[in-house]
Amino acid sequence: MRALPNDSIYFYSKRIDNSRIVRQADPNSGSECWAAVGAAGVLLMIGASIIAPHVGSVLAGYKLEALKQERQTLLDQKRDLEVKEAGLLSPERLNSLAKVHSLGSPVGDQVVHLDTTAAEGSFARNETPVVPTQANLTLNKTSAQ
Repeated sequence: MRALPNDSIYFYSKRIDNSRIVRQADPNSGSECWAAVGAAGVLLMIGASIIAPHVGSVLAGYKLEALKQERQTLLDQKRDLEVKEAGLLSPERLNSLAKVHSLGSPVGDQVVHLDTTAAEGSFARNETPVVPTQANLTLNKTSAQ
């Protein structure tokens, strides 16, 4: 039979005691560590600046949807209030309330016409209208002079 290759080599393990060995400090290791920390910080800042606009747009989308839902809720409430107002102001209801409270149509002397002038800027005055007479006109002319 032929011999195997490397048949003459013997492998064995020997216990080595490294407890007395002290590792020598590397003077460049501190600067390498800080360089790695700086590079990681720069990469973190670049990653955050890339992700931040997307996160902002997602949050704005959520806010927009919440505002759309709030708008729809307010429109529904407005519609309900308009229906209630139309019911409260309906002529049939007003006539029934007038009958309950014994109200009737005003007679001719109960109607007061509001005297308004555009120069005053107001549409109504809270006073009894004065019918101009010839005596009042002459008094106003003499007091103006």
